[in-house]
Amino acid sequence: MEIYRHPVFDMACQQFELVADRLHMPVADRAWLKAPKRALVVAVPVRMDDGSTQVFSGFRVQHHLTLGPTKGGVRYHPDVQLGEVAALAMWMSWKCALTGLPYGGAKGGVAVDPRKLSRGELERVTRRYTQELIGFIGPQLDIPAPDMGTNEQTMAWMMDTYSVHAGHSVPGVVTGKPVGIGGSLGRREATGRGVAYLAGRAMDTLGLEAANATAVIQGYGNVGAVAAQSLVRQGLKIIAVSDVNGAIFNPRGLDMRALDSWVTERRTVVGFPEAEPIPGEAMLILPCDVLVPAALERQITAANAGKLRCRIVAEGANGPTTPEADAILNERGDVLVIPDILCNAGGVVVSYFEWVQDLQSFFWSEGEVMDKLFRILEGSFVQTLALSRKENISMRLAALTLGIKRVWEAKQMRGLFP
Repeated sequence: MEIYRHPVFDMACQQFELVADRLHMPVADRAWLKAPKRALVVAVPVRMDDGSTQVFSGFRVQHHLTLGPTKGGVRYHPDVQLGEVAALAMWMSWKCALTGLPYGGAKGGVAVDPRKLSRGELERVTRRYTQELIGFIGPQLDIPAPDMGTNEQTMAWMMDTYSVHAGHSVPGVVTGKPVGIGGSLGRREATGRGVAYLAGRAMDTLGLEAANATAVIQGYGNVGAVAAQSLVRQGLKIIAVSDVNGAIFNPRGLDMRALDSWVTERRTVVGFPEAEPIPGEAMLILPCDVLVPAALERQITAANAGKLRCRIVAEGANGPTTPEADAILNERGDVLVIPDILCNAGGVVVSYFEWVQDLQSFFWSEGEVMDKLFRILEGSFVQTLALSRKENISMRLAALTLGIKRVWEAKQMRGLFP
């Protein structure tokens, strides 16, 4: 699988091999489970506002199709590469299996900085990328969703492009759409609310009182911002947040309403007058009860894992903790890690609800959506915690074991087509 060579893909494979060893999985089955089913690399030529033409690289990876269509986000970021996308698709496979969703994992992306494009340029990038995926995506094949650098508007453009090609409206081709065209109530907030819910459950497990607890949020995008708001509603104080431009800190707690107004106006947390700037690397090792890494992969490493001063790591991002850091945290034994495939699963769970609603043309209230979401997260958390305690393994290894074993069993039941 040399074509996928990338530090993040190598990291996902390391995690897989740990579980495969525990399950005594045959070598032949390991290759069958680990290798992505399909991968597509496309050129995305776009006419820019100045009349020039730029060609961006687009990707889509479908990890496995054993349990149903594939599901996964679309990322717009200048550093998107095939190996990173393949790793994210693999993690999505285990995440869907852990939460009992009838999906395989997928991921896609375009190597572009969306902050440097006009709205018109973003629309043209999205529509051309979608057109290149025609025949590769569909309600029963592969259902994209928003991820880093994309949002409800991106999904609306993707749905419209696919629907124009089909000749009729196909709302089930993507999730994370605006509610007015088939989106689900609560979908935008689902990942962040799920992170906060599971952080609260972890606090219950450790006997921590929310009223006396503090949290640090790395990454104040959609996931981080919603998680912060939800944690505040539980009673926690947010003492530090960061975004791509920098980090801010207030030991007395940030006024989140004022911060949200500041971010809405200036599109960054930097310069917020009720806080002081702090280096991003220093923010991760602040004393706190809950640390939420909700930015990019590989943020908690061997270099800083021993310095963490939190009680809980609630992984809002995909792959924020390296295997080397995991080993250090496991040896320490004083930090409870809620692994990414569990902690940030709220988004794909409510995406599943949106897909089901679109297929039935029958829509639910936000209360119904959130109730169903928390029931699924609760069940997955309880199962993961029980296996972790029973076999004296980390929460990550327990969650991966549950997810990978379910996919392995399904592949064995279906068999290998000649």
